[in-house]
Amino acid sequence: MNFVSSADGAAEIEGRSGTLGGPGDRQVFRVLRWLADVVLVGAGTARAEDYGPAVVPAERREIRVAAGLAPVPPVAVVSGSLEFDPTARLFGGEVRPLLLTRASAPPERVAALRAVAEVVTCGEDRVEPALVLAELAARGLGRVLCEGGPMLHAQLAGAGLLDELCLTVEPVLAGPGHLGIVAGAPWLAACPLELAHVLEEDGSLFLRYRVPREP
Repeated sequence: MNFVSSADGAAEIEGRSGTLGGPGDRQVFRVLRWLADVVLVGAGTARAEDYGPAVVPAERREIRVAAGLAPVPPVAVVSGSLEFDPTARLFGGEVRPLLLTRASAPPERVAALRAVAEVVTCGEDRVEPALVLAELAARGLGRVLCEGGPMLHAQLAGAGLLDELCLTVEPVLAGPGHLGIVAGAPWLAACPLELAHVLEEDGSLFLRYRVPREP
């Protein structure tokens, strides 16, 4: 999972995370995408941030191919309703995105979007996080970079499916009334983290946490 946050825990300003991130965060964002098999995101974040295809420069494509990866990682979007415009930026790249949805999604939307994306069923009445990862793995997409939003982050972490959290903390106070990096129903227990490393640039902190596993 990759997130940017203000010092007081806000994951967005004016509804967008991009407003928070500085040059260092944008570099982390790019490098994590260049290392991933697939970029996973929730539908609300994809719409709010006007997601497009992942961008990988030519020299990075060569490095990815040499490492056994596809030149460009696909974007996979979790959406139960499939409320997308087929002409949106998300569907305009060289790699078709994946739409991870439920069996009970509106059939007319499924039909309209199959022309521009791979539509994958990951549950009956709701999208199941474990099935999302299983479907991605079945397609050889095992290194999953999730970019939120807070609801999807909470679902994955709450189900014990999160391995690492990369968190940029920017030197700004957003003030009250903002979303944090998790949202939704309470968990039964907290999720412990182990700090793997800390980097700093111009007052921004770049934190990498691991989720400890039983031996």
